[in-house]
Amino acid sequence: MTDPAPDDVSRTLLDLVARRGPGKTICPSEVARALGGPHPDGWGPLMQPVRRAAVALAKEGRVAILRKGRPVDPDDFKGVYRIGPTTGSDRSG
Repeated sequence: MTDPAPDDVSRTLLDLVARRGPGKTICPSEVARALGGPHPDGWGPLMQPVRRAAVALAKEGRVAILRKGRPVDPDDFKGVYRIGPTTGSDRSG
């Protein structure tokens, strides 16, 4: 399998967030699995491209990155995170 283009990762991420609906979040692995299939050898290597896409989209104000249910700074977060739609309180700066 060839790596998906960054635009494909972003498009898939945005589509999954939109389908999940307001007030709901997705796991980054859902995006990776949608692109790479169910086997870890397919989706595992896509986790970093998904994270990069999530960070870029969060900086654009198009999604929110959440830890423990709270929005985080896309430039400064570690560990397990979820991705959801933005609300007015999610945007910083």
